[in-house]
Formats: sequence, C-alpha cells, structure tokens
Amino acid sequence: MDPRVIRLKDAAAYLGMDKNKFNSLVRPYVHEIRYGSQSVGYDRLDLDAWFDDYKQRNGRPGKAYKEEGQWDKRSHRDLSSVVTRTTSRKSSVDKELDNQLERILSRKQNDT
Repeated sequence: MDPRVIRLKDAAAYLGMDKNKFNSLVRPYVHEIRYGSQSVGYDRLDLDAWFDDYKQRNGRPGKAYKEEGQWDKRSHRDLSSVVTRTTSRKSSVDKELDNQLERILSRKQNDT
C-alpha cells in the first residue's frame, strides 16, 4: 500500500528529481500539509497531478515562467485592443479634475 502523504524529504525522490529542482518547479504549486510542529508533507495525488500537467506541457515550465514571457505563444491572449479602448476614454470626473489642476497650476505660475 502506497502512503497518501509523502514527506518533504521524500517528495523530490518520488518525482525523480533533486530537492533544489523540486523546490523551484514543484513546491510553489502543490499544497503543503503541515502536521506536528515541524513536519511537512504532500498529498501523493497532488504530486501526481502536478507531474501529469508537467508531462502534458512536454516539460515546459509552468506559471512561474509565464511572467517572464517564456510560455507557449498560442496560449497567450492579445489584450492590446482592450487596453487601448479602456485607457483612451476619460470620464467626465477625470476631465474636470484635469481642468482644475491646470487652473491651479496656471495661477501659481502667474503669482510668481
């Protein structure tokens, strides 16, 4: 019978990697189970699910590398049209605040 919880020291070996690789690739994305004052373990099913996802991505890095722009371009959604649409409109409140700021700045320049 396989244990359901795999201790931290054994989790890397379970996935066939060293502890440094485990800490960088796996640990941020699987739920830690804390029991006792210092014991940490991982659900074997969570580790299996992580490995299945990693295998499906053909070994490409996961979420941590997406921020650096190194993920599959097909999965990237182009939001440039959304950004230009939302930033090009100014609400009437924003326009009024801009007008007031211009008036205040022009008064200060005239006073000096």
